[in-house]
Amino acid sequence: MSSAIPDRVLRELGRTEGSAATLGLLVRDQDTRRLVLLRAVLDAAAAAPTTVCPPPLLDRLRADWALLEAAERTDRTAARAVLFHPMTGPWAEGLLAGLTATTATGPGLLAGLGHLTALAAAAAIRAGMPVTARLTARDGLLSLPTLGAVRAPAGEVELAFADGEMTVRPAGGPPVTVRTQPDGTLSSADPRWLPVLMLSAVLPGTGPVPLDDVDPYRTRGTGLERHGLSAATHVDDSDRKAWIASWSGVEPLLRVGGEHRLTEAAVLLRCLVPLGPPPGSGPGEAAAHCSGTRREAFGAVLSSKPATPAYFASTLVHELQHTKLAALGTLVPLHHEDAAPRHFAPWRADPRPFDGLFQGAYSHLALADYWQRFALGARRVTHRDLAWAEHARCRQQVGAVLPALAGSALLTVQGRVLVNEMITLYHRLEDSPPPTGHLARADAYVNTARVIWQQRNGSRRP
Repeated sequence: MSSAIPDRVLRELGRTEGSAATLGLLVRDQDTRRLVLLRAVLDAAAAAPTTVCPPPLLDRLRADWALLEAAERTDRTAARAVLFHPMTGPWAEGLLAGLTATTATGPGLLAGLGHLTALAAAAAIRAGMPVTARLTARDGLLSLPTLGAVRAPAGEVELAFADGEMTVRPAGGPPVTVRTQPDGTLSSADPRWLPVLMLSAVLPGTGPVPLDDVDPYRTRGTGLERHGLSAATHVDDSDRKAWIASWSGVEPLLRVGGEHRLTEAAVLLRCLVPLGPPPGSGPGEAAAHCSGTRREAFGAVLSSKPATPAYFASTLVHELQHTKLAALGTLVPLHHEDAAPRHFAPWRADPRPFDGLFQGAYSHLALADYWQRFALGARRVTHRDLAWAEHARCRQQVGAVLPALAGSALLTVQGRVLVNEMITLYHRLEDSPPPTGHLARADAYVNTARVIWQQRNGSRRP
């Protein structure tokens, strides 16, 4: 598949940039892989022994699949908004693993098959098709992917949709009525309906960005705590106002980093998943922040509530580099290094595998570029000083690990092109150096991180 990646595209991505056409290559490949994954789920169900997928469950899966196909025939764009929703990825991978297991049907597999019914119903609703379905509420919620959720006690729930109106009948409770709005969202005066908050489009002509706090698969299987992330959270009215206010300042701040930063956000960002404050942070640590991405959830950025629009913008710059590099690495191999955690990275206390080092260097290089542009354009001294500090720290961190990347004999031809362009960008940043004090502090930061790393990790070489 390497022939599908022209050299100019690799060089563009190596500079942490990417035109709409370049990023479109990654998006199309990821979308194709999603469709193949979904087809693999259907095939695995058909091939699974009856102890894993009994005939009634297989019949239900096939009925849900037929509804998905009907929704796509009715409105392909609407249906694929559900199929390509980032959280459909972790669900499909988990369901495929369950269907190919040798053990009998378990609660995880049952939940996964039930979620397919919710996906199919959501696709039909988005396509404007009349639909009736029996769904299962779990953990107090009946989730309709990309649309919202209904608070409901655990158990079976009846759903009916026709002529722009959805009625949900929870077990033992009054029905919930929800109506389609002109913009395609669903709303209701009933407080049991929890809509997905739609943040404004990054650029005119692109779609809004969902702040998805109700999808049951948004963090399932991530091991968040191991990566310094908090658990997913639901946003209340005050939180929503804070997210909207911060998001409203993101577009001009992304533009400060260059048009390519707006482009990558507009093309790649498909949803945000709100996280709680970082583990261990207290009520007085409002600026504490954590964020991440998931390879199986292409287009999703998981983030705690940003303290300011500037940090919101930098979070997107950081995390979307992971999205780009992971998608590129899926399309074409960048190296043949093993996964042993042996490398020093100034942004982590633990040894990193080569791929993690590559990912971290790439994202921090983009941040160094972003903060330098921010500093050069800042009018207020405090903003400029903060941006130079962030730039210097990120640049020195990258400089500490570039030799390990460049020195690898196991980079592929494509990986070598990427690393060479990263080195070119790193040196280009030297054309506009930060004030001397910032570089000195950044050097001290990296050197201290190296000493601590060596003390913790013994004989491993940084």
